[in-house]
Amino acid sequence: MHEALRLARRAEAGQEVPVGAVVVYQDQIVGQGCNRSITDIDPSAHAEVVAMRAAAKHFNNYRLPDATLFVTLEPCVMCVGAMLHARIKRLVFGAHDPKTGASGSVFDLLADPRHNHAVEVTGGVLEPECSQLLRDFFKNRRGR
Repeated sequence: MHEALRLARRAEAGQEVPVGAVVVYQDQIVGQGCNRSITDIDPSAHAEVVAMRAAAKHFNNYRLPDATLFVTLEPCVMCVGAMLHARIKRLVFGAHDPKTGASGSVFDLLADPRHNHAVEVTGGVLEPECSQLLRDFFKNRRGR
């Protein structure tokens, strides 16, 4: 999660919402990313998607069945869908997202038994640090 926080700070430096993500397989980072929607002019360039794309390229396979995704903010509906399609084994996130969180806060899509794949979820890891980074970013943005 510390590496995901470092990537979130990189996103912030680029005027992106500060969210970072890493994909870990057998204790090794195989994909990493930060929010790049503005930079890439791509609404799907969320940190989670960027990290999963990198991991998929690493393995030359769009399936990541034994991987863990660490992300500083609870994933949205789009990112949860991508995780399900990639067959991510486990999700670990920092800050809960009371507006668009799709892993327990607003929606709990990963707990829906209708999916043919289940993702283990652990939320709130380093939540104070992850939440503060986001609060400071939006406070500064509103101040401009």
